[in-house]
Amino acid sequence: MKFAQLHYQVGRHMRKTLLPMVSLCALSACMVGPKYHAPKPWSPSHYDTHARENGKTSPQSVVTELPFDDEWWKSFKDPELASLEERIATQNLDLQLATANLAQSRAEMMIAGAERFPMLSAQGTYARAQNSSRQLRRIIRRISKKTGGMAEVPRDATIPLLNQWDYSIDATYEVDLWGRVARQYQASKALMEMTEEERRSVLIAQQADMARDYLQLRGDQKRMRVLTASHKTLSDLLDLTQNRYKSGLVTELDVDSVQSRLHQVDAQMAQLSQSVAQEKNAIAYLLGAPPKSLEQELEKGQDIPVVPPFVPAGLPSELAHRRPDVREAEARLRETVAEVGEATADFYPKVTINADFGFQTLSFKDLGFWGSRAWNVGPSVSLPIFQGGRLTGQLKLKKAAQKAAAISYRQTVLKSWHEVDNVLQNYHDEQNRRQGLYQSVHDSQRSFDLALNQYRSGLSTYLDVLNAQIQVQQGQMDLASSDAKVAVDLARLYNALGGGWQEDLPDETQSGQSPRQMLAEAVQTAPAH
Repeated sequence: MKFAQLHYQVGRHMRKTLLPMVSLCALSACMVGPKYHAPKPWSPSHYDTHARENGKTSPQSVVTELPFDDEWWKSFKDPELASLEERIATQNLDLQLATANLAQSRAEMMIAGAERFPMLSAQGTYARAQNSSRQLRRIIRRISKKTGGMAEVPRDATIPLLNQWDYSIDATYEVDLWGRVARQYQASKALMEMTEEERRSVLIAQQADMARDYLQLRGDQKRMRVLTASHKTLSDLLDLTQNRYKSGLVTELDVDSVQSRLHQVDAQMAQLSQSVAQEKNAIAYLLGAPPKSLEQELEKGQDIPVVPPFVPAGLPSELAHRRPDVREAEARLRETVAEVGEATADFYPKVTINADFGFQTLSFKDLGFWGSRAWNVGPSVSLPIFQGGRLTGQLKLKKAAQKAAAISYRQTVLKSWHEVDNVLQNYHDEQNRRQGLYQSVHDSQRSFDLALNQYRSGLSTYLDVLNAQIQVQQGQMDLASSDAKVAVDLARLYNALGGGWQEDLPDETQSGQSPRQMLAEAVQTAPAH
């Protein structure tokens, strides 16, 4: 019963104490400094297809303004590439480091946000003390002289040992009248969002690097098969030339020329083998694996993935919501605006309320009695009067940083659109180049077959055959490189568009059409291929 009464009295007293604090909290709605206004990013009305405007033949794979999945690599229909990309999220060391940095940033935001709330702490102390009896006698003697008394303290009088018990609950709260604490939290939150976008940038970059290395590997493996076929063709031609030399139909110069060409192919194969090994190691590094750990896995299925006929690129207005660098630049702008408000609030008075309530007694048995209570509460105000220009300089610094962040945001948006436009141009032009190379390889192969038949019949020289073989091999090598470059350019396009990542985007686009309706319309209007 005694404890319940004590608990009620303590609660009533704390309510009376904290009531002024709650009232002052209501005054903290006033925030000085500028307010953040989200920038309105510029974007073109549509994606420029280049090929149609320049009057060229439309490429086989067209870019459409369709929403696309964040797992864009699945559009290549390559299970091995999909498996490698999925492992990036868990095995890539750069991404793990960025994740650890993000965890630190979130913890720092939590620390900054703690100042928005009252700080409560409980403490208890016990001390056993022996005070000086001689000092007490001197004090009593001096008091007696001043008052005219004749009080005498026995020489053997001593102060007994004292046990002091003390426990209390302390509260500290800064009344955020001018929004300084709120601005500090906003800046910390924006910094955390910047770190989050940096992590997403790392993820998208690593995914793009994986696709690039994988597609280049498949292209080099195809070129290796071209060189292997050329090596076999030259070996057969060498056998034919040696037989004709033995029959006296050709000179030794013909045999030496074919052998020289065969050795050149051997050198090319050795150089290309080095590139293949480096690309395999690059893929293993992206997965945090040691060198040559993916040899057997990457030897399976060596075809270059075929690009899809329709490449969904999303609406142009959505680019600023997908690209992490643009989102990071905007978060940086929000941070600088909050820091300007925080620097402005430093010119105003800072009000802090301190309160504590507890019990003090010289005896443990008296610790729970209401008469042993002790408390104090009251505000403290600090006003900067003269700081030597420190606050003014700090405010100018934050305003300059805000202006720089605004310029950086505009620069990032402009740079992102230049990257998208350049990659689109490369993607379309490389497809047109690939079509020309395909026709060239077809014609070169026909010329080589004719030259070889004429050589067997003795109607042409070995030089015609070698020249035709060189043209066939070079054309096939260029075509394999072009096939890989088209796929790599598509991966770069997805990277430039923000990796295909979407957040809080509606199911229907701004035109009011669903993705399925837009895809059906694109299929109907797309050129035949």
